[in-house]
Amino acid sequence: MASASRPRPGRPQIPKTVPTTTSFAEFAQRADYSLMESLHADPQSSENGHDHQPRQVFSGHYVPVTPSPIAAPDYVAHSSTLFNELGLSDALAHDDQFRRLFSGDISAGQEPMRPFGWATGYALSIYGREYVQQCPFGTGNGYGDGRAISVFEGIFQGKRWEMQLKGGGPTPYCRGADGRAVLRSSVREFLAQEFMHALGVPTSRSLTLYVSHAERVRRPWYSADSTSIDPDILVDNPAAITTRVAPSFLRVGQLELFARRVRNSAHPGALNELQMIVTHLIERNYRQEIDPSLSFHEQVVDLAKLFRERLTSLVANWMRVGYCQGNFNSDNCAAGGYTLDYGPFGFCELFDPRFQPWTGGGKHFCFFNQPAAAEANYQMFWSALRPLLEDNSNALTQLDQLRQGFADAMEQALETMWASKLGLVNYDDTLVKELLKLMARSKTDYTIFFRKLSTLPEDVLDLKTSFYQPCSEELDLQWDHWLQRWRKQITSNADLKQVSAAMQRVNPTITWREWLIAPAYQQAEQGDTSLIQELQDLFSHPYATPSIELEAKYDRLKPEQFFDAGGISYYSCSS
Repeated sequence: MASASRPRPGRPQIPKTVPTTTSFAEFAQRADYSLMESLHADPQSSENGHDHQPRQVFSGHYVPVTPSPIAAPDYVAHSSTLFNELGLSDALAHDDQFRRLFSGDISAGQEPMRPFGWATGYALSIYGREYVQQCPFGTGNGYGDGRAISVFEGIFQGKRWEMQLKGGGPTPYCRGADGRAVLRSSVREFLAQEFMHALGVPTSRSLTLYVSHAERVRRPWYSADSTSIDPDILVDNPAAITTRVAPSFLRVGQLELFARRVRNSAHPGALNELQMIVTHLIERNYRQEIDPSLSFHEQVVDLAKLFRERLTSLVANWMRVGYCQGNFNSDNCAAGGYTLDYGPFGFCELFDPRFQPWTGGGKHFCFFNQPAAAEANYQMFWSALRPLLEDNSNALTQLDQLRQGFADAMEQALETMWASKLGLVNYDDTLVKELLKLMARSKTDYTIFFRKLSTLPEDVLDLKTSFYQPCSEELDLQWDHWLQRWRKQITSNADLKQVSAAMQRVNPTITWREWLIAPAYQQAEQGDTSLIQELQDLFSHPYATPSIELEAKYDRLKPEQFFDAGGISYYSCSS
């Protein structure tokens, strides 16, 4: 197993640097639009980007589109961590032009920036089954970025980044919706992306979050103290725009869309468009690892190998930190191999392999089914690449072997992850499976349990503060027996202090607890962002022991009243 597929510990804090970009004019000079310069625009798109009505898009890699600014935008938050990595001054988050741009007013831009952004189409597959039902035209030609509009691509500190508005208004792919996001979901996405980064999980990032208290949008949600699974009321919410940042926002579903067009002979240039977007994916996300002197066929095979490594590593990391993506379709699977979609996600508190917080997701996307969902997405990735290799039987054979080996690669990544969480030199299947059964029977808190285990307890009494219910005497004995066998393995291989330290580097102290996030977005609706700032600080060091006050507040079991609470224990994607 390559080192890239091993679970990654918490990221070291990047030292504070002197900003290299302190003004909006300097920011604008960073612009470098590789996507629009190297790929084809939809030939039916408008010249000025005023393209906001649902319609079919038959060809091209993107549609030029202008975002729709929210009214009277107010600052909510920005990521100082990301600003520092990009070399941006924190003061830019409050700069008038910067705020206007990242709240949807692209007219705030200046040369060499483009006067419009872009939205992309993609296909939808769920567990390898192709869907077109969600497309209003029944063809799949209306499915894509309905409210996600990229507005900037540029070079910062020698790295290329794309900046995309979530909630920037309708695009041709909006399927009749308003293209807006509400403050609630925007706060969740903003906090979650930076939290995952601090956890060491590859992810898109959060730049800024602005809200409009003058513009409100109506969405289904839950009434106070609701125990309904589905939303039971309509709520007027403040409109908000969060800017997410990534090396690219290319998705498996995009490659799949162009491969479908090739198979269906949708237009004469379909195969060329597929080759162009795969080439662009390599340039944007894999060029440092793929030798440009190789033939195109060889580069495609390397791409498939590297994506498999990244995808299996990503899902193993999700399992490590208790993350459940909730809706891991091909269109929510980043072709660059990092976490992309933060709508229906959740973090497991009470351990349950079937944990699934999103009411629309189904158990096929639950916590422990994520490896199977990943394999289905890899299936669509593999299928999309095959038309490019049909004239090279050797390359096609190598590609097929990578597909056939996915399950083994995924299993190896998971075994490495479980070994690291338990401080084992070698994975022990029986030990891990027995542990998971004991955790389920004892109703353990996933994060608190593994952090307690990282102290290398000798007795089950040292673990019981992570249990949601008392154990029977029989269960206590089973725990003690398991602990004895586990400790025998770790004590025979290494210094116990080193084992404990290694376990603490992969088992976080702090996790995302929805019942503690909800007050942050609720208070933000009233203009109070103090809890968001507190969570930003807390989430930036998830492996550290917080202060006594923060530990008492955030490192604790979920209170009983929040089990089966609508909008807390489960929620719709009404955002």
